Parts: sequence; structure tokens; C-alpha cells
Amino acid sequence: MKNRQAFEIGGVKVAPGTRQTVELPISVMSDHTPVTLTVHVVHGSRPGPTMFVSAAVHGDEVIGVEIARRLMNANALDTLCGTLMILPIVNTFGFLNHSRYLPDRRDLNRLFPGSPKGSLGARLAHIFINEIVVRADFGIDLHSAAIHRINLPQIRVSPSKPETIVLAEAFGAPVVLTAPLRPGSMREAAQHLNVDMLLFEAGEALRFDELAIRAGVSGILRVMRKLEMAPAKTVTEAKVIPTRAKFSSWMRAPYGGLLRTFKGTGDLVKKGDVLGIISDPLGEVEHPVLANLTGLIIGRTNLPVVNEGDGLFHVAKILKHDDAEDTIGSLEAQLVADLLFDEDEII
Repeated sequence: MKNRQAFEIGGVKVAPGTRQTVELPISVMSDHTPVTLTVHVVHGSRPGPTMFVSAAVHGDEVIGVEIARRLMNANALDTLCGTLMILPIVNTFGFLNHSRYLPDRRDLNRLFPGSPKGSLGARLAHIFINEIVVRADFGIDLHSAAIHRINLPQIRVSPSKPETIVLAEAFGAPVVLTAPLRPGSMREAAQHLNVDMLLFEAGEALRFDELAIRAGVSGILRVMRKLEMAPAKTVTEAKVIPTRAKFSSWMRAPYGGLLRTFKGTGDLVKKGDVLGIISDPLGEVEHPVLANLTGLIIGRTNLPVVNEGDGLFHVAKILKHDDAEDTIGSLEAQLVADLLFDEDEII
């Protein structure tokens, strides 16, 4: 459109109907290597919302990086309405070191909104908020479980607007969990600026999971379809409404030892069910791990060696039990069958 203005960020103007990668200066490493926050901007020729998609706020959560890469190659972006900002790696320091944390061992997702004169992480958080979030109407942040854990694909939401739940369901992940805002998180800082977000959790740190990656790419495009940023003819809607949950709890190890698991992510459990057995290395003593609520396993540990108090199974109390297994099975089958996101289709 002739009257549509260029999108400006970091002193760079991106013309309507074009896309450009912009480098926002962050810091200089000890060996004098410059560090930047990389933003790929797709500025549609027609007006619409401005949305950001961020990944690797925790540097070892590489699934989000791959989701962002595939998203940048999606055909739907060729006819984008509005503007999309994609940030494949927010925490470069942690990414290079295969670490969740910044060099000073701080968690970036506890440092928002940041400060221009604070720690390295606080400065990075400040730049993210003031260069990215303030320009956006909506955001999606991509995460995975921490090291040695795995998560069922899920959306976590704490909406300040009713339409955010609609977008969460449009994403099409198996589970939508209403989760409280954590102090210092990106979601909390964004909400203070009246920018709502979805947080996508799936898979495990430092590993790729094809189903989780497909769920992320297709989910983002479905949200864009709902926001009328992407054309309906290029993006299919989820055929099943995700399972809703408003509470979750970790089942923790009652004793240290060797864990044998009987249940996995996506399994429905009842209060009192045996989820696993912890044995001592000599096999003389065994302790069952019992579910303390009825719900759905949305995350679990991958480590068989556990200490007392370790989180073993993450169980969400879902609103409807009868159809939860069918819902998850149908959504997973849809992801497997959807050829749009096959690697051969997008490279």
C-alpha cells in the first residue's frame, strides 16, 4: 500500500512488503567479539498487528531456535498482513555455552524489565523490552523444559484480555495451562505494557523433538491466522480444542535413589496412582512415587538417578477428564499428518 509506512527498529527502516535482519548491539565479549540481539523483521505490504516471536531466552532451549528458523521459511509470510519480528536467539551467551544462564549464572527470564545500567542480563532485558515489546501488539515466547526434563507441548497463559485465551486455543497445543506471572519474567513486564503473550513449552533442553517443533511452527501460524496476519488458505485450523488446565503440581521424590518410571508425558493419572518406583542401588528398599492429584502429566524428569525433593512428574489438573486422551491423540496425529511443516517442504 502506498500509504503504509516503513517499520523502523534499531535505526533501520524496513519498507512495506520486504524483510530484513537487524542487529541490535548488546555488548562486547571479553575477547572483543561484539554481541547483538538479532531481529528478523517481516514487514507486510498490508496493515495488521505487530507480533514478536522470541526463542532461547534460556540459552540451552534450542527447540525454539529451530521453530524460529522454520517459521522464517514459511510460505504464509509471503503474504503477511502487519509486521512480524522473529528473534531466534535472545540469550546468545547461554546459547554459545550450552547453558540456560548468562555468564554470571543469572536467569534472564527473572531480570525483566531490566535496566540500562544494571547487570549484563538486566541491560539485555532492557533492550528487549524497549526495542521489541514496546513495538508489539502481541508476543509468543518459545521454551522447553530444563536440562534432563521433558515437557508435553503446552501453552501457558496469564491473560489480561479475554481474547488471549482464544489465541491460546487457536495455537492448537495439546494443553493450555493458566499459569501465574513470575516476578521478573518477560510475560510480567510485557503485561505491564499492555502486551499480552503466549508462552510455548515443549520438549527438552539441548535436544530437538520433531513433534514439539511442528507443534510450535503450526501453532504460531495458527495464531497469525486468528489475528488475520496470515491468509486462511495457507494455514489450517486445529481440528480439536486443546485441554484446559488451571493448576499444576510437581510430584517430588520422597527419597533418593534410582527411579523407574511407569508413566510418561500425556498420560492421565488418578490421585494415588503409582507413577514410578524409587529403589536404593542394592535393591533392598523400594518407595513408590504417588500422584497427589488427578490430572495429566505435562512434564517429567529424564534422569533415573534422583535425590530427595527432586521434581519427578509435573501433573496438571485439567478441567475435563473424559476426552483429554482423545484430544491429545488427535492433535498429535494432526501434527504428524500435516505435510506443510515437513522439512522437505520448507528448505
